[in-house]
Amino acid sequence: MDDTIFALSSGSPPAAIAVVRISGPCAGEALTRLSGSIPQPRRASYRALSVSRETVLDHALVLWFPGPNTATGEDLAELHLHGGKAVVAAVESALTELPGLRRAVAGEFTRRAFANGRIDLAEAEGLADLLSAETELQRRSAVAMAGGALSRQVDDWRMRVLTASAAVEAVLDFGDEDDVADLPADFLTRIDHLAAEVADWLSRPRAETLREGFRVVLAGPPNAGKSTLFNALVEDEAAITAPLAGTTRDVLTRAVAIGGVPFVFADTAGLRDETDDVIEAIGIDRARAALDRADLVLWLGAPGEGPADAWEVTPQIDTATAPSNPAARHAISAVTGEGLDSLRGDLVETARSTMPRPGDAALNARQHAFLADAEVALRSARHERDPLLVAECLRRARVAFDGLVGRTTTEDMLDALFGRFCIGK
Repeated sequence: MDDTIFALSSGSPPAAIAVVRISGPCAGEALTRLSGSIPQPRRASYRALSVSRETVLDHALVLWFPGPNTATGEDLAELHLHGGKAVVAAVESALTELPGLRRAVAGEFTRRAFANGRIDLAEAEGLADLLSAETELQRRSAVAMAGGALSRQVDDWRMRVLTASAAVEAVLDFGDEDDVADLPADFLTRIDHLAAEVADWLSRPRAETLREGFRVVLAGPPNAGKSTLFNALVEDEAAITAPLAGTTRDVLTRAVAIGGVPFVFADTAGLRDETDDVIEAIGIDRARAALDRADLVLWLGAPGEGPADAWEVTPQIDTATAPSNPAARHAISAVTGEGLDSLRGDLVETARSTMPRPGDAALNARQHAFLADAEVALRSARHERDPLLVAECLRRARVAFDGLVGRTTTEDMLDALFGRFCIGK
């Protein structure tokens, strides 16, 4: 990170304002070359940007943020330009010509913030989720994670493990006998409380459902009205509907938000035991596979023939041929809209119960795995009698906490994470 990077950090032009960010050891020199001098730190200054006295690139606001107390931990400059394509292109071209500067790659500003200790890995993952958030639930959870909610909790756990480890080391160094009986009277109670707190976090709803959406699969026999209901739920004519059996040949998915909750709805081929159509048979196999991946199945077929825990839905109640199912959870007409509001409301409430509460930090798969390792280590420490083994269990718990926030990590994992960011972030 000896070089200096720059990138457009605002939306694609044209726009009212375009923000170009410069970070690295040559940021101050670049700002001087373009604007004449470095302004007072953290105060906007109106300047004419130019590479020579004869050529003005733009009249802009420039800001200077000396490191290390900056977003990246380095010297940082911002150019607030007029947001025209030609203006941005001209300024970027001028920066490219300056010695020591190059264009940033995706996520490089945030990666430098992580490398310089401005944020930890859990906060970086929260920031990535915040950039991709499309619903209010996603935004509030990502804000909590990016703001350090999980990181602060992990730091607390880690300090408590260090305190426990110090007590064990004291026994090993000064105890007369190698037995945990020499440990403080409340030692095991404190380990139990710590393990219980970690277990509570592990039992929380996961981030994957929040990020990817609550997956609802519509299933049933051919011509049951699945595609019509699918179109009504996603409010788009996404699926072809026709009275001909076997119209739907593949699994059609659509992501939508209802009441601020992310959903993925899947329309599937009609399920039947036999078909002479090879393509339809493939569609049926894919439909059955989709049922296995569903968070919830809406069954539009005969009562009792759907998957376990599926919601039975009576469709097409606007027709004289509507099937009778007194035990159905919902009776709807996707054509007239009757019963749809009740179904949507039920879906939203059910999905909310499987997702993190608004504003709660949610664990992703990587974080969950590290916390699970920590819990196992703490439970093991609780049942060991040899202080050496207790110390090893506590060390494993500490390593798991360190891995969660990125104190120990791998370059491949970092490449995958920061590759999720846009250029300029």
